[in-house]
Amino acid sequence: MNRKRETAAVPRLKGREVLLGVTGGIAAYKVADLASKLVQAGAGVSVVMTRSARRFIGATTFEALTGRPVPRGTFAPVEHFIGEHIGLARRAEVFVIAPATANCLAKLAHGLADDLLTTLALAFTGPVLVAPAMNCEMWAKPSVQRNVAQLESDGIEIIAPGEGWLSCGQVGAGRMAEPTEIFERIMRRLS
Repeated sequence: MNRKRETAAVPRLKGREVLLGVTGGIAAYKVADLASKLVQAGAGVSVVMTRSARRFIGATTFEALTGRPVPRGTFAPVEHFIGEHIGLARRAEVFVIAPATANCLAKLAHGLADDLLTTLALAFTGPVLVAPAMNCEMWAKPSVQRNVAQLESDGIEIIAPGEGWLSCGQVGAGRMAEPTEIFERIMRRLS
């Protein structure tokens, strides 16, 4: 019985490294819960935020939850003097982008790199999981769906948004997957 307790107490992600990208959407607040779940499971978590993400949630929140600095620019080294886009990409085992806005999806699908998050997406060579979140009309647009299809074709795992109440007051597809679902997908990728 004691042996079972000891086994259960061992964090499931001990020693694993997760890179968490946050883009600007109302669902950004949910990613704090995801970061907390990952840290509680023993993972080292590095967070990168877009400028628009900072309008929804502060970097200080993620720094407190992860115990790591949140880089504030592409060319401002914090931990990696070879460049955060290289150092963070090399350290991480999985890269998760949540929420992923329509703008982020388009940049990823077309290989654009105009900020630290999108530059990391090009430098990172491991598995990438993307959890889109946006208004239902945006999610339904053919251009957004083409970008999602391109990302899937490129080997990126899309964690599809759910349906329900959206912050714009509508009901439909576009809600970011719940942190628990994203966490489970990360666990599968790292097992």
